[in-house]
Amino acid sequence: MLVGGGACAHFVTGSFVAGAHFAQAVCPMLEGLPADVDIRPDSVTVRLTEPDAELARQISAVARGLGFESVPAVPQRVQVAIDALGIPEVIPFWRAVLGYTDWGDEDLVDPRRSGPSLWFQQTDTRPNRIHVDVYVPHDQGEARVAAAIAAGGRLVTDEFAPSWWVLADAEGNEACVGTWLARD
Repeated sequence: MLVGGGACAHFVTGSFVAGAHFAQAVCPMLEGLPADVDIRPDSVTVRLTEPDAELARQISAVARGLGFESVPAVPQRVQVAIDALGIPEVIPFWRAVLGYTDWGDEDLVDPRRSGPSLWFQQTDTRPNRIHVDVYVPHDQGEARVAAAIAAGGRLVTDEFAPSWWVLADAEGNEACVGTWLARD
């Protein structure tokens, strides 16, 4: 699945040992590439920073060969968006306090790739200065929005859908649910 600019798949392995065996089989395919393999007690998530359909198919074939199922609803990428009047003035604080590194002019990333990225958005003034962006597979976007509304949230706007929907909780704190659809 494409999730927030990269390919991501979550495979149920049933055990930590089986997950390690799967990781051992796919890691040579990822040598030298910007990719992550996250092994958990009963599953493995493989993330490719760059979308590569052929490599994703090869990884899925290895999983199928080992009898592991992919769970398309699980992959997501979380990003914290900070509205800033002066991006160059606020980035150094966040870089220092989080121990993050620069990714272009508007982003900071966890060098261990375990925490959410921060994206700094130029703004003139807004009452809500920080919000969370959650990127999900394209076929999960509407369901995630519906679940958030059913949980007491409200739709602020869907004018950018299916790229993203802006939602708010009961107190007006915002979050965006995004997909790769209709993006440049």
